[in-house]
Amino acid sequence: MNTRKHKKFIIEGRYVAEVEIDIIDSDEGWSPYISLDDALKLDNVRESLKQNDIKTAKKSAKVFTLSPIAA
Repeated sequence: MNTRKHKKFIIEGRYVAEVEIDIIDSDEGWSPYISLDDALKLDNVRESLKQNDIKTAKKSAKVFTLSPIAA
C-alpha cells in the first residue's frame, strides 16, 4: 500500500478551499481511494464554506476568494 499527497479543490459560492489529502494506492479492492478521515475533512470544509464559517475552514485548508474579471 502506497500513499501520495494530493490537493483537492472545493468551490463553494465565492470561496475556494485547497485541502491536502492522502491518496491510497493498493493492489486490493477499490484503488485508489482516500481515508475516512480525509473524506470527513473534505465534508467539514465544504460545510464550513456553505455557512460562511471561514475560520473553521481555514483549520483544514487554504481558503481563497473568487472575484469576477471585468470583460
